[in-house]
Amino acid sequence: MIAVITVEELKAKQDAGESFRLIDVREQHEYQYCRIPGAELKPLGQIAQWIHDLDPAEELILQCHHGMRSQRACMMLASQGFTNVKNLTGGIDAWSLSVDASVPRY
Repeated sequence: MIAVITVEELKAKQDAGESFRLIDVREQHEYQYCRIPGAELKPLGQIAQWIHDLDPAEELILQCHHGMRSQRACMMLASQGFTNVKNLTGGIDAWSLSVDASVPRY
């Protein structure tokens, strides 16, 4: 089972300066429209190219629009031996609703 993190928990981690990597698995046009501060774009469709750039020991938080694509990415990483992976529940849409209303919804 993949661990999850809420947008409020993510914001608290950011505010506390905790060390983790936030990966946005949406497409380039979605990322250009809106993003969570600190998120790196790594589209799900290109996971075979970027999975080897990740450190399996690092805490990885994956996000997308609502949490479905990032859940798939988390499962793919887990199948490759990544153990410190979390899916952002509700994705950037939940971030906009609960944390930062200035982030556009779509």
